[in-house]
Amino acid sequence: MKKKIIFICTGNSCRSQMAEGLMRDAISENFDVLSAGSNPSKVHPAAIKVMKEWGIDIQNQKSKSVNNYLEENIEIIVTVCQKANQVCPSFPNGRTKIHWNIKDPFHSWDSEERDLAPYRMARNEIKKKINNLLIVEKLNNQ
Repeated sequence: MKKKIIFICTGNSCRSQMAEGLMRDAISENFDVLSAGSNPSKVHPAAIKVMKEWGIDIQNQKSKSVNNYLEENIEIIVTVCQKANQVCPSFPNGRTKIHWNIKDPFHSWDSEERDLAPYRMARNEIKKKINNLLIVEKLNNQ
């Protein structure tokens, strides 16, 4: 049975969307991967571009409210920004809550080359944290 993991940020437009794509790419056969926001908006075009650089397509992902998932059997909750950590609701079956304070790459809705550096930095940091999470999960399941 797959574990459910959710990545939560405020807008569900950048960091949590990238985390969802990275986690799916890393090990989707062991996890049902979700993302959501406390105030969802839309997936940022710059996030889509920097993920595509790594061959990960998130353009069909949708921005969703965290409230849509409160009754799901989600075991691992990961907040990726301070505000989401502060307002994150309680998940009844949540076994593990993790907080990653990833710097918000958003500065506008532009996605030109000059706009991508902070999105790449966020993507790279999230990838490192996901790799560490997967190591811990593997150790916990041995």
